[in-house]
Amino acid sequence: MSEVKQPDPNAPVPSAADLRKALLEKQLASMDREDAIRSRQREERAKFADEFFKSHVSDEERAIIRKVVMRAVSDGKMEALVYSFPSDFCTDSGRAINNSQPDWPETLQGKAKELYDRFKLVAQPQGYRLKAMVINFPGGVPGDIGFILNWEQPIA
Repeated sequence: MSEVKQPDPNAPVPSAADLRKALLEKQLASMDREDAIRSRQREERAKFADEFFKSHVSDEERAIIRKVVMRAVSDGKMEALVYSFPSDFCTDSGRAINNSQPDWPETLQGKAKELYDRFKLVAQPQGYRLKAMVINFPGGVPGDIGFILNWEQPIA
């Protein structure tokens, strides 16, 4: 266990200017860290956007979706969040999805459109349902869109 160091009672008292300078340096260091974090987040988002719009859904991504579904099944669930992406990747920034408009699939782009098209071709004929919804609202506006895959027996 480390000992708490007691201040030297004989040390000279720092001036108010020294304390203000120390506080300012600490605030500047904190701002630099926050700037670095925001910069890294911007870079990651740009990379994600580039891949989202220019690449196809990979075999690895499909395998992850299968694992998510199988984990949900083993946990006794009938649905799972299988994919998410920023709402501003939709042509209307997620408004149609947020308002449950029937034409929401027309607003999809990139990998989201590819996943939806694959769902319609492969999963829906096998009895699966897909729900798209806004899963968070940072600052009160739609943030991320989630695709929730459901395999529950439909109510007749």
